[in-house]
Amino acid sequence: MGHGMGATTASASPGAVFNTADVTFAHMMIPHHQQAIEMAELAPTRAASSEVKALAEKIKAAQQPEIDLMNGWLVSWGQPTPMPGMSGGMAMPGISHGPMAGMMSQQDMKALEAASGAAFDKQFLTMMIGHHQGAITMAQQEQAQGSNPDAKALAAKIVTDQQAEIATMQDLLKNM
Repeated sequence: MGHGMGATTASASPGAVFNTADVTFAHMMIPHHQQAIEMAELAPTRAASSEVKALAEKIKAAQQPEIDLMNGWLVSWGQPTPMPGMSGGMAMPGISHGPMAGMMSQQDMKALEAASGAAFDKQFLTMMIGHHQGAITMAQQEQAQGSNPDAKALAAKIVTDQQAEIATMQDLLKNM
């Protein structure tokens, strides 16, 4: 310790204000984002559409810093961080939040991995729309129930960003 402001007492830091909803939001959104990145990483080698490839790149670029941010909060709150598991699976002993909104099953992921070209594009967009809708639901819960101002601000950003991406994906699907 020693440097920085108020490094001695947690209460001196505004970031220390959090409740169960904030922790749940981070615990659920991290693996949710990790799965979106896994899906996006399939696009460069499988997608036919340059728009799909560009969108996948944008999703990866937006979501990795958000994962890092949320992991940072959990550490500062003294909470366990999700272990990156297979396909966004969470290795969190004793913590179960039930099925997550919009998460893809192993079968979904395998089907996406097996697809290529226009079939991949259609499947990727359809799955990512559902995935984003799940993230929006979780972010809206955080906005309603959370107490940490940074977490609530991120939730608002996720809602705005992902609603815009859903509109883009729906347009791309219409033109396929």
